[in-house]
Amino acid sequence: MAVSLPPTLGLASAPDEIQHPHIKFSEWKFKLFRVRSFEKAPEEAQKEKKVSSEGKPSLEQSPAVPDKADGQKPALSQPAVNVHPKFLKKSHDDRKERDKAIHQANLRHLCRICGNSFKTDEHNRRYPVHGPVDGKTQVLLRKKERRATSWPDLIAKVFRMDVKADVDSIHPTEFCHNCWRIMYKKFSSAPCEVSFPRNVTMEWHPHTPSCDICRVAHQGLKRKSHQPNMQLSKKLKTAVHRARRARRHKRRAKARISSKEVMQKISSCSHIHLSTKLLAVDFPAHFVKSISCQICEHILADPVETTCKHVFCRICILRCLKVMGSYCPCCQYPCFPTDLESPVKSFLSILNSLMVKCPAKECNEEISLEKYNHHVSSHKESKETLVHINKGGRPRQHLLSLTRRAQKHRLRELKLQVKAFADKEEGGDVKSVCLTLFLLALRARNEHRQADELEAIMQGRGSGLQPAVCLAIRVNTFLSCSQYHKMYRTVKAITGRQIFQPLHALRNAEKVLLPGYHPFEWQPPLKNVSSSTDVGIIDGLSGLSSSVDDYPVDTIAKRFRYDSALVSALMDMEEDILEGMRAQDLDDYLNGPFTVVVKESCDGMGDVSEKHGSGPVVPEKAVRFSFTVMKITIAHGSEHVKVFEEVKPNSELCCKPLCLMLADESDHETLTAILSPLIAEREAMKNSQLMLEMGGILRSFKFIFRGTGYDEKLVREVEGLEASGSVYICTLCDATRLEASQNLVFHSITRSHSENLERYEVWRSNPYHESVEELRDRVKGVSSKPFIETVPSIDALHCDIGNAAEFYKIFQLEIGEVYKNPNASKEERKRWQATLDKHLRKKMNLKPIMRMNGNFARKLMTKETVEAVCELIPSEERHEALRELMDLYLKMKPVWRSSCPAKECPESLCQYSFNSQRFAELLSTKFQYRYEGKITNYFHKTLAHVPEIIERDGSIGAWASEGNESGNKLFRRFRKMNARQSKCYEMEDVLKHHWLYTSKYLQKFMNAHNAYKNSGFTLSSQAGVGDPLGLEDSPETQDSMEF
Repeated sequence: MAVSLPPTLGLASAPDEIQHPHIKFSEWKFKLFRVRSFEKAPEEAQKEKKVSSEGKPSLEQSPAVPDKADGQKPALSQPAVNVHPKFLKKSHDDRKERDKAIHQANLRHLCRICGNSFKTDEHNRRYPVHGPVDGKTQVLLRKKERRATSWPDLIAKVFRMDVKADVDSIHPTEFCHNCWRIMYKKFSSAPCEVSFPRNVTMEWHPHTPSCDICRVAHQGLKRKSHQPNMQLSKKLKTAVHRARRARRHKRRAKARISSKEVMQKISSCSHIHLSTKLLAVDFPAHFVKSISCQICEHILADPVETTCKHVFCRICILRCLKVMGSYCPCCQYPCFPTDLESPVKSFLSILNSLMVKCPAKECNEEISLEKYNHHVSSHKESKETLVHINKGGRPRQHLLSLTRRAQKHRLRELKLQVKAFADKEEGGDVKSVCLTLFLLALRARNEHRQADELEAIMQGRGSGLQPAVCLAIRVNTFLSCSQYHKMYRTVKAITGRQIFQPLHALRNAEKVLLPGYHPFEWQPPLKNVSSSTDVGIIDGLSGLSSSVDDYPVDTIAKRFRYDSALVSALMDMEEDILEGMRAQDLDDYLNGPFTVVVKESCDGMGDVSEKHGSGPVVPEKAVRFSFTVMKITIAHGSEHVKVFEEVKPNSELCCKPLCLMLADESDHETLTAILSPLIAEREAMKNSQLMLEMGGILRSFKFIFRGTGYDEKLVREVEGLEASGSVYICTLCDATRLEASQNLVFHSITRSHSENLERYEVWRSNPYHESVEELRDRVKGVSSKPFIETVPSIDALHCDIGNAAEFYKIFQLEIGEVYKNPNASKEERKRWQATLDKHLRKKMNLKPIMRMNGNFARKLMTKETVEAVCELIPSEERHEALRELMDLYLKMKPVWRSSCPAKECPESLCQYSFNSQRFAELLSTKFQYRYEGKITNYFHKTLAHVPEIIERDGSIGAWASEGNESGNKLFRRFRKMNARQSKCYEMEDVLKHHWLYTSKYLQKFMNAHNAYKNSGFTLSSQAGVGDPLGLEDSPETQDSMEF
């Protein structure tokens, strides 16, 4: 029996949908420029065609190969031996193309992300890699206010894969439902049951003879082997195989024919496109296929090319994409209208040079496709002519890049359709129809901010207040999300105008003001600090175990990265810095280096426990670490020019929170674990320069950190010193309590952070083998490792409180005349205190307190209070001593309280040494019963160290921790404002809103808002139904909209 070769050895066995339209195009490229020669010498073309047909073996001319029988070798016929090398090479190329097509077909059954087969899913759920997100995911993204609307963006965010450059012959075009669930759970913030290894990425390679994908697919389709049936001859096997293959090919052909018929019905372009039968030259079938549309099979009109390199008519592919989905009709590769591009110019020039016959009956001319439109215009009365539009001469320009005249020409048909719809449905209001279409397009792309502005303009109510103004109002009035949204809806419903912006607009405004938005760079890069700049709020205990003392880690501390927070603070002061440079007659283009002086503050907030709410338990005490930008100078020539100085350094409006932690300030371990990363970042920034673009110019900044905003308790904690009741009374010098009481004035600052570190090493190692008392005397009270560097100074706020508490005690002792009777009982001392409290409440309206605070101290330390206390003391001599003591104190107090004593109280500064010595003399003589052999910590610092600190720093009050203390009430307000079920989110929101509260950019809006309110805004009493609040006719309202 003769066994013939298959009809073709190429892609005949593969479906037509996966065949490339330009497979045979390369064989004809040498003939494309000889179209003229074809029509001049048709005899030669026919002769060449005849010769090629004789040289090509057909099915009947194939050599016969007899079966093997009786061990004889089959005899090969002569034509089989003399096969032309051209056909051998062609069969090899066709076999390679077939293998590639089969490999591409196997890729369709695999997931692009994880590589698993779709057969494992019983519902066969799959999603296009390059398609738009499905409806369920789109609803979730809208709720989360995400801008991503396509799968490539989501895959890049979740799996860190770039699929935009995928090739369909190498990469699968779909992904599985398991990967879809991972992405959905990621954006819904719900616990995900499935996991995906982040460090393992599926790699895809081109097809090779040893391809794993094709081998696995072949093994997967392999059936169970059966014992060979010797009775069934080879002839019967061949016949059965041929019949099965023919039936399969027939079914595929029917499916292709049916799908093509459907697409041709969808395009229905026979009346506007030219048929290939009108070609003047009888081109080969492969060439005709390459210049014809794969949908309507007409000559390409306004051709476009997809990402999979298939070519269609623009109208045909757009209609098919709209009806059948976003897939290529040939290969089912994901395709969208935005992906369509114009083919290369060489292809378009060849297409336009083709000769076609005029379809008019009375005309027999042959014209080029490029001149067809001009020729058809001469047959105006002919009904057979076709309207042919070919815009493929050059790449199609975007609508916005055209001139106004060209835009009108391109949108002419759409304009007529919209006008007809408006005349029929909307009474001719074309503007409203167009604006509504634009509004719906913006909503569909999750661009809600622009949509809200457009909707406000459409309704004639203006855009209202700016989002930054609304954010400033919300933060400064401590409105929660629900409260602000209720106010927004109420005002919108009553006035009919969108005065306030919705919450999503406020969230967009927040991003610019919070750390992690502005890019920056450190030169040299910071040591042990990440170079990424988009770092927002992070966990203060990230990287530690899941809980600390049974408290969840993510609920204890939240913080910003120190360098990112400093960048955000500088950008918030950008206008102030540039204005300061202009005020100093400096050029705006100076790039530095700028020197930024930063004051650091840290203090406990006391008991912040809540008696309501749910969730995990958290510590009852809190600590806040914050910083204040005190001064910015720029090097100009040989001097440093000051361009910014904080006017109110002790205000809570300039004290920016850096870290919030629910912990006790006495808990050394937790405090060290949370603050050590901050200190490491600070130390790294000391030896580097910040490169930040400000005002369009790249500028350099250096930082000087001064840790002065600590009270005595925290200084002893972070510097490793013993508690305040220790023998070593001072954190500035090495004096003991006895030495300080004997010499009240003459002491100098001797302690430093480096010296405390050295003393700790001596305490830890005991190199001299001394006893405990001797070792303690050597290290001067250092008992633990210092971990934060502080500047030796006095906290003015706590100094006032400590001294007021001592005066309060002196008043009690003077009432009881302890100078006469030093051995009074405890009951008598309580009676003196009750008498003092009752008298102060009656005379000074001072209510008794359990613990001294700043407000009580300010009211207590006055001359009026001394006069009231003297009414309870019988001795006139003691009256004079108390009056003089209070008078001296009130003369000394402005020196350490003022921000700049040399300007604010120069006289008190000059007399401070004299006043302090007289004050010390009174304590050691008139009040010897109280200060014999002992003295309080703050009295010692006030008398001994204030002049030296003033001489060194120029001020004590400006570097106090009063701003950080004032923020305690803000913590409680923001915590109440952002009370949620989750303690983790609660701390994050408190830190975020506290940071926004200190923004100078928002403070300007709030100051303008308060000034406007104080200017006498009144509502019109003539407000009617159309304007319930009387805002339409109020000129002040129009001004307030501008801000």
